[in-house]
Amino acid sequence: MRRPANKPGHAPRVTHHASSRTEFDSAIPPIPLSTSVYVFDLDGVIYRMDERIPYAVEAVNQLQQRDAMVYFLTNNSSKSRADYVEKLAHFEIHVGENAIMTSAYALGQLFVERGDVGKSVYVIGESGLKNELDAVGMRVVEYSEDQPIDFVVSGWDRQFSYQKLSEGHLAIARGAQFIATNRDATYPDAGGRTLPGSGALVAALETCSGVTPLTIGKPEPYTLELIIRQARASPGQCLVIGDRLDTDIGIGKAVAAKTALVLTGVHKRADLASFPQYTPDFVWNDLSELSSSIA
Repeated sequence: MRRPANKPGHAPRVTHHASSRTEFDSAIPPIPLSTSVYVFDLDGVIYRMDERIPYAVEAVNQLQQRDAMVYFLTNNSSKSRADYVEKLAHFEIHVGENAIMTSAYALGQLFVERGDVGKSVYVIGESGLKNELDAVGMRVVEYSEDQPIDFVVSGWDRQFSYQKLSEGHLAIARGAQFIATNRDATYPDAGGRTLPGSGALVAALETCSGVTPLTIGKPEPYTLELIIRQARASPGQCLVIGDRLDTDIGIGKAVAAKTALVLTGVHKRADLASFPQYTPDFVWNDLSELSSSIA
């Protein structure tokens, strides 16, 4: 059955039933009763490319059945929110666009808040990024020596080329503001592999331009702040669940939310020592342990 989209305006409490724990589950620390907003990363947590990660769908559906507010927060700018709604439905997770927060959508909201609507943007990125910027009234343009460009935005682009790098470099040199959707060095692929992420492209443009970009996505707090604002909740009511210490756990720490590292993506238990500033509140082997912690 299709679940209704999250309804903004309230943050209901999830009912926890400790009496249903098994002896094995009792070793898993319980999630605080005050938690009502659950924010999931997508790549490496819910799926890897088109490969479903075990227990993820069941955990999300369990939270939805308990009337928790469930959101999905991704740095991946290649798809629009509508694309992610469709992809999640393929995995039997049914939400509306208001439950999806992407770095591309957040950038569009930032342009609106700053009064930049209607200005020109040169995009190194894919259709999802361009569609989200176009939806708020930004002018996505090709590079031209004859017209000034207000912003250069770099996201994940699987058709990245030397020409795009050169055009972005030239636009920045002529005064365009440089903005990165995110700086993830890698992107989770199927089979446990990784691919070069947006951060690799951003680093190339930063190196040749000599300009450090404004970054929108995790671990910068803006995307999570938008979710908390929409949920009308406090950071203390929010649990961020992700597979990367430097981004998912980092953004949770930045706003004082609770955090959980799930070991189905990029970072493993051995990586915790390398990121002492991003120690999560919970470490789960997979999302079956989330289900156990609220059962």
